[in-house]
Amino acid sequence: MGGNAGGRAGDGGEDDNIILNPEFDGGLDGWSGSGCKIELHDSLDDGKVLPATGKYFVAATGRTDTWNGVMQDVTARLQRKTAYEVAATVRLSGANVSPCEVRATLAVQTTDGRQQYIAVGKLQASDKDWAQLQGKFLLNSTVAKATIYIEGPKAGVDLLLDCLVVKHAQKAPPCSPPDFQNLEYGANIIQNSNLDDGLNCWFPLGPCALAVRDGSPRVLPPMAQESLALDDEPLNGKHIHVTGRTQTWMGPAQIITDKLTLHATYQVSAWVRVAGQMTGAQNINIAVAVDSQWLNGGQVLARDERWYEIGGSFRVEAKPASRAMVYVQGPDAGLDLMVAGFQVFPVDRKARVKHLRKITDKVRKRDVVVKLTGADGAVVQAAECVDVRVRQVSNSFPLGACIMRTNMDNEDFVDFFTKNFNWAVFGNELKWYWTEPQRGQVNYADADDLLKLCSDNGMCVRGHCIFWEVDNMVQQWVKTLSTDDLSAAVKSRIDSLLTRYKGKFRHYDVNNEMLHGSFYQDKLGKDIRATMFKTASELDPDALLFVNDYNVEGMCDIRATPEAYIEQIIGLQEQGAPVSGVGLQGHVSNPVGPVIRNVLDRLAVLGLPLWFTELDVSAANEYVRADDLEVMLREAYAHPAVEGVMLWGFWELFMSRDSAHLVNAEGDINEAGRRLLQLKKEWLTHAHGHADENGEFKFRGHHGAYHVDVVTPTGCKITQEFTVDKDDSPMVLNINV
Repeated sequence: MGGNAGGRAGDGGEDDNIILNPEFDGGLDGWSGSGCKIELHDSLDDGKVLPATGKYFVAATGRTDTWNGVMQDVTARLQRKTAYEVAATVRLSGANVSPCEVRATLAVQTTDGRQQYIAVGKLQASDKDWAQLQGKFLLNSTVAKATIYIEGPKAGVDLLLDCLVVKHAQKAPPCSPPDFQNLEYGANIIQNSNLDDGLNCWFPLGPCALAVRDGSPRVLPPMAQESLALDDEPLNGKHIHVTGRTQTWMGPAQIITDKLTLHATYQVSAWVRVAGQMTGAQNINIAVAVDSQWLNGGQVLARDERWYEIGGSFRVEAKPASRAMVYVQGPDAGLDLMVAGFQVFPVDRKARVKHLRKITDKVRKRDVVVKLTGADGAVVQAAECVDVRVRQVSNSFPLGACIMRTNMDNEDFVDFFTKNFNWAVFGNELKWYWTEPQRGQVNYADADDLLKLCSDNGMCVRGHCIFWEVDNMVQQWVKTLSTDDLSAAVKSRIDSLLTRYKGKFRHYDVNNEMLHGSFYQDKLGKDIRATMFKTASELDPDALLFVNDYNVEGMCDIRATPEAYIEQIIGLQEQGAPVSGVGLQGHVSNPVGPVIRNVLDRLAVLGLPLWFTELDVSAANEYVRADDLEVMLREAYAHPAVEGVMLWGFWELFMSRDSAHLVNAEGDINEAGRRLLQLKKEWLTHAHGHADENGEFKFRGHHGAYHVDVVTPTGCKITQEFTVDKDDSPMVLNINV
């Protein structure tokens, strides 16, 4: 798996189950009920329920809350920094029981008295059959007590446990890079795309009618042009015109089953248009149906009868498709749909890297002249013999990552975090539901601990977030407040947070995800969002105040189009809100450079700093994941409006998405992690040579901190530290030798 970011403390047998009496052969020894009774059975319901494996199972009865269930103390048998996999065979029992969620949870009390609850796994269980709940966890802390619980169903439902296994997790076998040897990059897999052969290869999805008409754009959509490097490739003006649509999903379709290569990233591009009596903006979507799975190939919101560019991407990952169909859908029934210049092609990411390196050289580098002079300011004699060695110590571009309080207890995590990132953001510990879970019980201890760690390591920190506009992210006690009490609570929250931490956080996400939620606006009126920004600015004038939202960069969500984001930001500014940064969360899938670049270009017209605030990429194959991460980091670094990137985690089991980690649970760095380190190395400049006859040594370097050694022919060595800031004019560094 490559390098190691830290070792695992201790090692037991690879297959040893740390659960005592796991199949209840010893009765209830080692087991107890959590807030309820537990009973041993060899059958239930007149023999209808029998053990799944051994001779017995246990039933948790008399449950009055979801946390009631079956538990076992595992304190003495757990090792920290060791990944464990869990398998629990569970079932429900009772009268008229509907399927419920069953969870495995590890409750931990650390040696310093903190209580933690680690979600291990969950599934929907029923009373019809046994089901296996699976999960994985890692213990960062040294514990005073650790207990594993099987819990979750609603009160009154009996919870049955047949067997529980908790053992050291097997490492995933190393994967291989995908085989793209026979892939023809840039080749359109859509047959008869230009419609020169009429409607051959096309068919209507549903009882609608297709016809070929003239009058569509005669140039490729811009995002396809950039990927294919075809600036003036003409189209013939023909398009598919769909009429008689009686359902939103009706439109033109084509089978592409035998055209798809596993793990390849396909860019989707087309011109689309609607016609007819529109009752509002129309969602147009390119969909890819792969067996039973639906993939989003891109979406656009059509507000009128113009031609719109639609762009996106998709990938087939799990297994080769048995049947794959691409189709265009979305507008209201009764509206005509038109499609032209339809392109679906595999993206050549390596070719894009060459292009981005050229842009990066312009955007992130500066010419530097090391000028050697004598004591009198004259040119040094025999300057050509003076040896100059320049080494960049650090790149000043903000590259950060997410950390949570529990991660602080794992020294290997902290070591990777502090060595490889210069900015930080807290996963949960600054959010209102974390700092005040119950009304009036405010606790900043976790945030204080994290802030001290970052400060001690010279890291800048983003404040995420003051408020969260999405309803299900608002704690229950806040939802129950009257309008006046909510207004007072909002004021108390922002006053408390920004007064306590004035000057400590460089950024704040003021009201998270306003494109996707409206809790505070619905309760307190349309001015509350601008008021939040104004109040934050008054309390901490030096902090940059951000909007922050998801899906904007992917062209896959009509609620979060670049235009909708721009409209929201301008609206806030018109209300006097001092918006000073634009956050793109960056939870992306199968990213395509020109699509990302197109969004960044559109948002750049605001003239505000753009940041990727929560970047993560997910792919089961770590080589594909590495490519995805490289796409995002290179596009960000090469764009002049992007001023920073934050990764939303990097360590397995401490990320919000599966198959997104760069380092596995026990510290092994995977291909995605290695790619990050390679890029960081590439973005450091080193230069070595001799001064010219004018006593000058010239190089072009990335912005950041440098160290230079100058050695004269007599062996005299002069050392100097300097910083290359962003500027178009050359920097002159005078060194007296």
